Amino acid sequence: MQRKQFIRYAVATAVAALAGSAGAQGGWPNKPITMIIPFPPGGTLDVVGRLLAQKLGAQLGQTVIVDNRPGGAGTIGATAVKHAQGDGYTLLFTASTFTVTPMTQKTPAYDVVKDFAPVALVAKAPLAIAVNKNLPFSDVKGLLAYGKQHPGKLTFAIGSTGSAGHLSTELLRRVGNMEYVIVPYKGSSPAYQDLVGGQIDAFIDPILGSAAFAKAGQLKVLAVTSKARVPNQPELPTVGETVPGYEFYSWYGLWGPASLPKDIAARLNAEVNKALSAGDMPEKLPAQGLLLTPGSIDDFARFQKDDMALSQRIITEGKIRAE
Repeated sequence: MQRKQFIRYAVATAVAALAGSAGAQGGWPNKPITMIIPFPPGGTLDVVGRLLAQKLGAQLGQTVIVDNRPGGAGTIGATAVKHAQGDGYTLLFTASTFTVTPMTQKTPAYDVVKDFAPVALVAKAPLAIAVNKNLPFSDVKGLLAYGKQHPGKLTFAIGSTGSAGHLSTELLRRVGNMEYVIVPYKGSSPAYQDLVGGQIDAFIDPILGSAAFAKAGQLKVLAVTSKARVPNQPELPTVGETVPGYEFYSWYGLWGPASLPKDIAARLNAEVNKALSAGDMPEKLPAQGLLLTPGSIDDFARFQKDDMALSQRIITEGKIRAE
């Protein structure tokens, strides 16, 4: 994380902490807080959520309990927070699939804007375009040229319908003006197995997933989907260096129920920003392939709105529906 960004938000964090004093004076928090993660333990989302919970617990003087509630593509855990009391003791920590899932469902289980209060954008996860090592190109320009010369021949894996990797793949199809076959998988692990084995040609997934395979020479990573090159792998170009304007992320955030009081939301936002700049967080999260994103609640709300608009356009144009 760049030092300038932390300095930029230092004043905002202090102001937010003062704004949250009303909630603190009212006794919040005076008991443990539950952070619901709507996916199983063990993934990057869970790792980051537990790190954040530990930091917040130490700063707030109360235990932050991580409660994994997987199922329904994240809807079970999200719905539990939707119906929770808005007292600041039940929070949702999840990934950007949370905002996308309702767009792919005929009958959405929740409304992101109406049912939840944004608290903090925690981190962005740039994606990487990984391809089979035997393909006759090593950069995005070569990929696009090959795709146009061989329409419908390339196969792209997706780990799940509506995932960031899926939407990023659909976006690349459009901006690259090429056609390829989408092959759905149940998660990233089997997709990587087939990518390395040559059963599929390409896979767009968070950077960390492909790093070990690339280091071992089992596949090629062509580029990252972030706006700028990532600090821990600066040798990788961005897609935008070949396709101007291309930018896409998976990302992680913290929400409360829609009725979450503004003063408690402000206090939580300040504490998240503090946690992102404290101790080992600035080292541990980038090690997970993440970019730290301290900012205000308004910053998060604007980012969420813009990201949802882009995702909705991709889903509509691609006619993406939940399986």
